[in-house]
Amino acid sequence: MGILHDDVVIITEPEKEGDPSVITINCPDKTGLGCDLCRIILFFGLSIVRGDVSTDGKWCFLVFWVVGNPGTRWGLLKKRLMETCPSFSSASGISYYRHELQSPKTPDVFLLKFCCYDRKGILHDVTGVLCELELTIKKVKVSTTPDGKVMDLFFVTDTRELLHTNKRKDEVSDHLKAATGNAMISCDIEMVGPEVTACSQSSSFLPSVLMEDMFHLEIPDELPIGLVTSSCVSVNMDNSLSPGHTLVQIMCKDHKGLLYDVMRTLKDYNIQISYGRFSSKQRRNCEIDLFIVQADGKKIVDPSKQNALKSRLQMELLRPLRVAVVSKGPDTELLVANPVELSGKGRPLVFHDITLALKMLNTGIFSAKIGRHLVKDREWEVYRVLLDEGDGLPVPRNKIEEGVWKKLMGWD
Repeated sequence: MGILHDDVVIITEPEKEGDPSVITINCPDKTGLGCDLCRIILFFGLSIVRGDVSTDGKWCFLVFWVVGNPGTRWGLLKKRLMETCPSFSSASGISYYRHELQSPKTPDVFLLKFCCYDRKGILHDVTGVLCELELTIKKVKVSTTPDGKVMDLFFVTDTRELLHTNKRKDEVSDHLKAATGNAMISCDIEMVGPEVTACSQSSSFLPSVLMEDMFHLEIPDELPIGLVTSSCVSVNMDNSLSPGHTLVQIMCKDHKGLLYDVMRTLKDYNIQISYGRFSSKQRRNCEIDLFIVQADGKKIVDPSKQNALKSRLQMELLRPLRVAVVSKGPDTELLVANPVELSGKGRPLVFHDITLALKMLNTGIFSAKIGRHLVKDREWEVYRVLLDEGDGLPVPRNKIEEGVWKKLMGWD
């Protein structure tokens, strides 16, 4: 007997203010499903404070307790989560609520050209609208002209797949007008080829002095000065407690997207979680217990594989993103980098949080670029922001670096 369409994802809002909402998901399983679901929850601006996951390899049951973002559109979140769940037929052969079994097609890419008069924080206002409308920013180029105008070029994809329609284009333009007011000059949207999202830059274009630090894949002896981080990340692996699973126990400081970082690492290693429990304690301390198996269904007994997975988890939880403020000739540039999933997906809301942090620091943006770079056989999404120093930086460089880092980690 199957389950009803509406029972795949059930969202229960709290009875009293301050309590978490509960998201229950009951669907067929697939490797990496937890990562995909956590990514969507992160995109909607929610933090997971507790989680339970169990699966028999074919069917899974997940419960997430989430907080944050009082303006969450729960109906839309439910729809996006349901779209991510595999079809019932993949588990039992019975027809289910999703009938499309083919691989998803590559989304169309659009160029959004937005011209406006410059003011502090306007780039964040524009970015906030795009996130609210579920437009994913693939690449961006922002430049400021001498006469005080800003030209923003956003290469975006539309989660709703409607940006080719005039109605959707008008909706985007109207929301941008409402957010920017009289500062808006024009807004044009046109479809372009998907090749613009390709990894078109090589790592050689990045400052060489940063290569060893920003893209180092091993745990450094010392962290960058001024960056408050989860200095104590404990990852232990045990094969004695279960005859068929390896137990991974993680203790660390909580941060924005913590469970997503764990799940994406396991997904990249093609590891399946049979049972897992996550809880965030007081003072932002987190405990995670995961019973895992390899793709062949067996526990991890090879010491080299254990050490590799343990080191990668420690690194991803210690520095899920890389932040640096550097000199670019006479100018000051902010660089932020995050690893890209092997599936090609980047981390949600990074540019949104960068622009918000700079707005809160009263620091203007002269230009900005997003590109993907292949460094040491790993793809990174790199954000390069040239800061506006017309009257000098309002805060010291180290405070900018610290402020952006804290905003990205959810520690502000």
